[in-house]
Amino acid sequence: MARVIGGIGTSHIPQVGVAFDRKLQETPEWKPFFDGYVPAQQWLERTRPDVAIVIYNDHGADLFIDKMPTFAVGVADAYPPGDEGWGPRPLPDAQGDPDLSWHIVESLVESEFDPMIAQELAVDHGFLVPMNLLWPNEWPVRVVPIAINVIQHPVPTAARCWKLGKALRAAIDAYPKDEKVVVIGTGGMSHQLHGERVGFLSRTFDNYFLDKLESDPQELTRITRRDYMDRAGAEAVELIMWLAMRGALDARVRRVHRFYMTPVSLSSAGLIVLEN
Repeated sequence: MARVIGGIGTSHIPQVGVAFDRKLQETPEWKPFFDGYVPAQQWLERTRPDVAIVIYNDHGADLFIDKMPTFAVGVADAYPPGDEGWGPRPLPDAQGDPDLSWHIVESLVESEFDPMIAQELAVDHGFLVPMNLLWPNEWPVRVVPIAINVIQHPVPTAARCWKLGKALRAAIDAYPKDEKVVVIGTGGMSHQLHGERVGFLSRTFDNYFLDKLESDPQELTRITRRDYMDRAGAEAVELIMWLAMRGALDARVRRVHRFYMTPVSLSSAGLIVLEN
């Protein structure tokens, strides 16, 4: 039977992809940030998951506001890098797991979720940056991308994303193949990229969120979408995707690693590794 070994919450700041491609990891500006991910990489090397379920949002590379599903599950054999306006990044396709993807889709529908089924899907920095940070040399895992709309309002509630995580866990537990699965929630932390509050960050909210994600995640499901944006910046609503990851884990988890840094580009950056 498949089993969830743990979950990772991580930011997906696009400028990190630029630094990665330009091999700036050892520069004084970027080394503290990239070093913060080494313990997560070491944990993945020790646990060796077979599959990574990556919960992310598309920023217009493939899904856009003219057709933006609330939830979408990729069922493809492979997922190429998308073009975000300056050409696709020089990265390999991420290898899919169609059998597990279709099983998840069918199980989610039984749980009264109705995801869009993506038989072709190009992935952007929301997906690619976490993959670079967690597996910087090669990607030894098959992937199941799950896109959540946090761009075109109304976006789903935090509680709905938590329930999606619960339904995802049920799907994985019912999968008959012997697979080790890690669930990755991406996005955030505090940041606002437009309007009068451009550049807004909140260390207080970010660290509160990291504390509660570990110890009392259901408290975070009671925060409204408006409050996420008011307290942590408009784009911080991406943090609801971390709740989908946390919902797929056990009620009690062990924290393996936690890292926080601000600012990184115009954002705060966070990382947490939780083991079942």
